[in-house]
Amino acid sequence: MPFVNIRITKEEISSDQKRRLIEGVTKLLQDVLGKNPATTFVIIDEVETDNWGIAGEQVTTKRKREAKS
Repeated sequence: MPFVNIRITKEEISSDQKRRLIEGVTKLLQDVLGKNPATTFVIIDEVETDNWGIAGEQVTTKRKREAKS
């Protein structure tokens, strides 16, 4: 019973994009590992960019800085 947790920053991600992620990951596990799609769980967690850091910096701050460049 595979369990996949996808964490992404909370931005303009559509329901269709999420659906495609869930379908794609489920199919990948079926194709590569022979897992049963009926028992494959996929959860997508959306994290606010203030709560996600890269190299000691909040993603919000990093993106604002990079946008100015």
